[in-house]
Amino acid sequence: MNDFRTSGAFFFAPFVSSTRRVDPAWIDHNGHLNMAWYNVLFDHGIDEAFLMLGVGPDYVDTRNGSVFLAETHVQYKRELFIDMPVRVTVQLIDYDDKRLHTWCELRHATEGWLSATAENMSLHIDMTTRKVSPFPPDILSNVATMKAAHSGLQKPEGLGRLIRVPPRARPGRPGVH
Repeated sequence: MNDFRTSGAFFFAPFVSSTRRVDPAWIDHNGHLNMAWYNVLFDHGIDEAFLMLGVGPDYVDTRNGSVFLAETHVQYKRELFIDMPVRVTVQLIDYDDKRLHTWCELRHATEGWLSATAENMSLHIDMTTRKVSPFPPDILSNVATMKAAHSGLQKPEGLGRLIRVPPRARPGRPGVH
């Protein structure tokens, strides 16, 4: 993990969230972490990363702006169970004046293995109109700095992955041998 100092703040490459533990209430009838809680854990990790950009909870109150998730694609790789320590890494893949494209990985916090990934598209929102709007210049500068810190990271495996049934997985389909 690399770090990058700008304007008194550290931008880690990738950003690493604080550690959380899988709560017993989050376990479903299959005996593992319910899929909804993976999204909650990703959300907490993104919130911590966005706080470093200057778009934390006080951003709504002080600047009447926010960031909303518009699209996500989650891939579940390995089960999580009660009391396992986890953390989320966040990599800024791309951005423009209104959007942030991020890649998140949920990992076991001490053993490091990958449990799930989430590819996200987030939008900057003017809370007065509740419409997509450009980031203010200072926030956009922070985003650019984080992107610079993340520019040396490898492209994540699975980035841009499509959901589909592969042709070879459907025997008897015309044109498939």
